[in-house]
Amino acid sequence: MGWMLVIVSVFVVWVASIWKIFFSHSKPTFLNEDSPLLKKNVLLVLAHPDDESMFFSPTINYLTSRGHTVYLLCMSIGNSDVMGSIRKDELYRACVVLKVQLDRVKVLDHPDLQDGFGQVWNHCLLANIIEEEFYSHVIDVIITFDSYGVSGHCNHGDVHYGVRKFLHDSSPGNIEAWELVSTNILRKYTGLFDIWMSNLDVKRHPRGVMHCLLNEQPRKSFLAMAQHVSQWVWFRKLFVTFSSYTYINTLRKIE
Repeated sequence: MGWMLVIVSVFVVWVASIWKIFFSHSKPTFLNEDSPLLKKNVLLVLAHPDDESMFFSPTINYLTSRGHTVYLLCMSIGNSDVMGSIRKDELYRACVVLKVQLDRVKVLDHPDLQDGFGQVWNHCLLANIIEEEFYSHVIDVIITFDSYGVSGHCNHGDVHYGVRKFLHDSSPGNIEAWELVSTNILRKYTGLFDIWMSNLDVKRHPRGVMHCLLNEQPRKSFLAMAQHVSQWVWFRKLFVTFSSYTYINTLRKIE
């Protein structure tokens, strides 16, 4: 009887989570609080090919569906396994699925920004690259990892600090910057169920400091990740299927 109650409870929460994504009529206010008709140029700063699909696809789907212009800056080709050229092509294919125009996608292969856990990236170099992209495309908003970087990868954290250095040293005062909030490993692999915890997190903060972006097109996210064939091994399948980042992104303002 006890197990039956647990199973029924899990099923009810799962159905409620599905309803929350596909049938909830609440209107997210991210980037639309002051001027809902104004479309913005958004720069998404990543570390590796597949970051856009594995971690940021709810954000990308939200932005493109509302007419914002998305620029994607990837700081490396992900060459730690000597598959960088393959991974770069996979990123472009994923961007086609996610409706990010390819002429707005930039992937670097800088000798000092090579993929790897032992590779420390220079924050000043990152800030200079971000500054160039910022002014080239008249960027209004920057989105990147937080300091932990979801998976704890040092390159993700370096990208975060590169953005922070740019904001501190060079950016104009009116720039908005947001970071993807990392969660603990238990929440990370609860998939749909983390929607409720993420919404509670947002409510505990002052209005406008955090936003929850539900993935209104999760099928598109799976199709985008499927383009990364070089990474599509069994543990990646499990990660994408059960990762909460496939279904929801919680963004926090960088102050």
